[in-house]
Amino acid sequence: MKIRSFQLSDYRYVAELLKEVLSEECCEETMGAFARQLSWDSELVLVAESAGNITGVLIGTIDQQKGYVYRIAVQEEFRRQGVGRALVTSMKNRFRHRKVLKVLIAGDKHNELLRPFYESLGCQPVDFVRPSQPLSIVAG
Repeated sequence: MKIRSFQLSDYRYVAELLKEVLSEECCEETMGAFARQLSWDSELVLVAESAGNITGVLIGTIDQQKGYVYRIAVQEEFRRQGVGRALVTSMKNRFRHRKVLKVLIAGDKHNELLRPFYESLGCQPVDFVRPSQPLSIVAG
């Protein structure tokens, strides 16, 4: 497995993954935020690749020296194999290189479902916060 920055040629595969993995409502919200984040800073969109296939994606953003893990999605057959953990670790490293002071989980109802996953990575309840503005209008 390889974690790398999103490339334009990944768009269709990432969109399909998000549609497959997320609820319809979550996917709609995420696609808009995904497009905006790509226009601001595509280096904060990471993909997990295995045997040439995209198996996971993580969308992050930075707002006022705080890094937010906005959305993570992993293909069902690759869950519990360290894909999500690797994506989060890679994003935290990107944030660290950019001198982000605090890494937080965007606290929305969709990420609440993943609380056990994030807690297994050492995240505390205090790490789940709403950005000062939703990703839909946060300037990257």
